[in-house]
Amino acid sequence: MLDTGVWPDSPSFSDEGFGPPPGRWKGACLNFTCNNKIIGARAYNHGSSTAGLSAVDTHGHGTHTASTVAGRAVGNVSLGGLAAGTARGAVPGARLAVYKVCWDEGCSDADMLAAFDDAVADGVDVISFSIGSRLPVPYFEDASAIGSFHAMRGGVLTSAAAGNSGLDRGRVSNVAPWILSVAASSTDRRLVDRLVLGNGKTIVGAAINIFPELKDAPFAFPINGSCEAESLAVAGRLYYKGKILLCALSSNGSGPVTVGAAGAVIVTDQPDVAFSMPLPAVMVSQAQFTRIMAYVNRTRNPVGTILAGESDFDSQAPIVASFSSPGPNMITPGILKPDLSAPGIDILAAWSPLSPVSGRSVAYSIDSGTSMACPHATGAAAYVKSFHPDWSPAMIMSALITTATPMNSSRNRGGGELTYGAGQLNPARARDPGLVYDAREGDYVRMLCAEGYNSTQLRLVTSSDDGAPCRAGRRGTAADLNYPTMAVHAAPGRNFSAHFPRTVTNVGVPGSVYVAKLVGSRPELVRVAVSPRRLAFSRLGQRLSFTVTVSGALAGANEFVSAAVVWSDGDRHVRSPVIVHTVDV
Repeated sequence: MLDTGVWPDSPSFSDEGFGPPPGRWKGACLNFTCNNKIIGARAYNHGSSTAGLSAVDTHGHGTHTASTVAGRAVGNVSLGGLAAGTARGAVPGARLAVYKVCWDEGCSDADMLAAFDDAVADGVDVISFSIGSRLPVPYFEDASAIGSFHAMRGGVLTSAAAGNSGLDRGRVSNVAPWILSVAASSTDRRLVDRLVLGNGKTIVGAAINIFPELKDAPFAFPINGSCEAESLAVAGRLYYKGKILLCALSSNGSGPVTVGAAGAVIVTDQPDVAFSMPLPAVMVSQAQFTRIMAYVNRTRNPVGTILAGESDFDSQAPIVASFSSPGPNMITPGILKPDLSAPGIDILAAWSPLSPVSGRSVAYSIDSGTSMACPHATGAAAYVKSFHPDWSPAMIMSALITTATPMNSSRNRGGGELTYGAGQLNPARARDPGLVYDAREGDYVRMLCAEGYNSTQLRLVTSSDDGAPCRAGRRGTAADLNYPTMAVHAAPGRNFSAHFPRTVTNVGVPGSVYVAKLVGSRPELVRVAVSPRRLAFSRLGQRLSFTVTVSGALAGANEFVSAAVVWSDGDRHVRSPVIVHTVDV
């Protein structure tokens, strides 16, 4: 876990029933008391001395992600009664090694690079990296791309957050093809809060509200609708005290608390996400806020009641989160990113009591983000690796991607696979994928050469002086990389044709025959052809090749068409999404 550390005293990290660490483990616990569950702990200090530093988490983020990956099953937990039940990580029998690289002021590139190398040298099996950048950067300038390349070389897969800049296309982060980039999606549990207006009408919004019911409080609309402390200071504390503030602009709730407000109604552009506030609050859409203001403006003494938060069942799940950073991949447009989606909204997990939630010290908290989705995928990768310890990182990635459950585009915001990749994580199917797409260090180096990397840039990524693959003169394109998905960035109004040579390895049963089927294609716009369409395997480990050819034309800008090539032996279905887009990158 490369994160903000961990709170070791959480019951989620009990080592009851665990034996000593495996003999191959070489990790250390520096200024930190480990057990047989948490078997490694290091802290880093912006590339400087680490003397006296501890991996103890004072933020909560690292504890949350660590317990999501591997927390023990702990019953009867909740956040103030919300999301009550049993908290359990994806692989509760796994052990944890924690590398604290993030502090209140951020995460240093030098620390992340050192932690990647330490984790591989210590002997971890999978790396979880719930850290992203607001904008993707070239791989030779990207600490996560460089560190994860070193990990890949050592046989360790990195699962990483796709980022939380979901309003703008092309913001997906951690896009290197040797990284599993994870988008966030909803679960069927939605945390809501209800605002009952004085006329009896109810507005259902999102909130993590662990406060008691606030009954019949008067409304107040601040100047310009801003609930920032400096704006509220104009009218003063006496005016707002005991009232529900109507915040037309986004707010974290600190301003209303400063002036003694009893509650807040806050407009959000992410109505699918619940946030913790330091006072009773309801997050509403702009349309809902307009309805509330209509009541306030035509009522002499408008009042409202904010009920305690509760859980609702969401039959539409999974839906990609509004904050989840979408593609296309701005660094390598021929590689589809994100790779897949996993639960990342309203996730209950262990927390550090040193980081209060709504003014309270808590042992478990609810959080949202691709940071929360990433550890679900990390756990799934560890699960697959436990059955197939000799598989390469690319094989594990392939198993997770090709067995993901397709998501319903009609229920998601525009962008389809550009927002959620191959679909929703399906760990049970990933254990037995049938066929996998493999790639090794040399394959990635050849892709970087095809992308035009010079020897200096290549050395920054690989930390190797071996530039032979580039010197050989074979150029190719990113489409030649043996990746489980296929993406084409086309120019609007122009005919295109792209070829994707692929090789799959049989990891299912000997003597199996797979037949290719095309799903969801639109031949009037994009034609997809597979040759050959039948693969007959005689043994396990056998590798067979095929080529996917994608051609056609899209008339306008910012269009996309998706399809999928599905190889099936009747029992296993190996699905590879194909997407063509004209989104400007």
